Amino acid sequence: MTDVEMKTEDKAQDKAQDKTKEEPKPVPVSPAAEIKSNVALIERAVATLEPRFTMRVLRTLTSLRKRLNDAVLREAVEEVYPKDSSIKKSLLSWLPAATSADHSMDIDGAPASSKPTSDPVPEVEIYLRLLILHHFLSSQSTYGKAMELAQDTVAKMQALNRRSMDPIGAKVWYAVERTYELAGELADARPMFLAAQRTSSLRHDDETQASLINRLLRSYLQYSLYDQADKLVSKTTFPASASNSQFARYHYYLGRIKVVQLNYTAAHTNLQQAIRRAPPAKVAPGFYQAVHKLSVVVELLMGDIPERSLFRHPVLEKALSAYYDIVTAVRTGSLSQFQTTLSKHAALFEADKTYTLIGRLRQNVIKTGIRRLSLSYSRISLRDICVKLHLDSEEDAEYIVGKAIRDGVIDGRIVHEKGWMECGGQKGGYGPEVAEVFQRRIGYCLELHNQSVKAMRYPLNAHRKELAAAEGAREREKELAKQVQEGGGDLDDDDSPLGEGF
Repeated sequence: MTDVEMKTEDKAQDKAQDKTKEEPKPVPVSPAAEIKSNVALIERAVATLEPRFTMRVLRTLTSLRKRLNDAVLREAVEEVYPKDSSIKKSLLSWLPAATSADHSMDIDGAPASSKPTSDPVPEVEIYLRLLILHHFLSSQSTYGKAMELAQDTVAKMQALNRRSMDPIGAKVWYAVERTYELAGELADARPMFLAAQRTSSLRHDDETQASLINRLLRSYLQYSLYDQADKLVSKTTFPASASNSQFARYHYYLGRIKVVQLNYTAAHTNLQQAIRRAPPAKVAPGFYQAVHKLSVVVELLMGDIPERSLFRHPVLEKALSAYYDIVTAVRTGSLSQFQTTLSKHAALFEADKTYTLIGRLRQNVIKTGIRRLSLSYSRISLRDICVKLHLDSEEDAEYIVGKAIRDGVIDGRIVHEKGWMECGGQKGGYGPEVAEVFQRRIGYCLELHNQSVKAMRYPLNAHRKELAAAEGAREREKELAKQVQEGGGDLDDDDSPLGEGF
């Protein structure tokens, strides 16, 4: 019996394993089917006045636009619009004609669903135009068609003037700005962005307003117009209800403006906010790398050294390799290594627009080198400082050393008659500064002693003991009164204090 039972159990397990193996994996949704479901969500958002459905559609835009091609877009347009639709003809005019291979794929494919009988809402047309525009931006050969489509889409969107189109319009403005930037005509789009920003501000369209402010800041910074960008920031208020991605871009642009204005503390704060609000590193690696490149330079300008673990991040390790060499040169105070690294990676720093900022680090490198020399030598000539730090002349060395002494970087003095620098040795245990610190510590100890004596003289919560004693006395009085009341009823004539013969 036992052998039979074991055999049946083994067969049951084998059948269960076979069933798990036979279960097919879920088939991924095709891009055309995903576009069609997004169209249904957009129509639902317009019908119910719920913009959350449109936001759900826009969240899939990043992953969807990577899978677009002419056949997918043509199939989506043909399935969304009826056969004799004029909007359908205008959308298909932007796409190349279908080839014989596409027709054969349509025949061999699954049976088509029922065709729509009427045109969908206008928001669907703008959404499809947005997808076509992103598809054109993926190839350099279609930049001309992308420019024409961007201008036509902006004119159509402004002519429709529908508030339910605002979330899609914010994405359209990003695509338009990207089109002009890739075409090298970003400055020509600035008046159009300014007019649209004023309109969105009057209509309280927060998402579009945030997108257009970022578009304008990017346009100004692209041409190094930092004064105009600073005026735009001071004259506008960034919407508090904007998305995290818009806030991340805004803080990054603010950080670039502040660091050029030598306000390194504010720039570092804005860059940290951009890092916190940015998408994960694997989702937006380009933005993540750009923010950290500028953040490393700002930390060096503030006199800090970035953590080594930052340069070991999988997304940042390769992108920050040149910046790691700069950090090493600043930390060691080697001016020759700094100049070699700067000239070696000059093209990369120019492309990142950090070359000028890194050039400011030369003084930091020299200060670090002077500090190391002051700790190594008690007396060193200005000529030797020139040789060791690779300075141009003894006058430059004298000026730099004097400024370092005045700023408190080193402790020493310059002997002009003999042409050397005398470095202050290690500070002894006495002096006015030490006496002042010692006096503060003594005052703290005396104050602590006085507080302790007062605490012992007037112990904490001492009144609670008196309250407890009074409460106990009242309880005893109540018990005594109760005993007297209970005992008074039991007195007989013999126990009377007046006696029997009274």
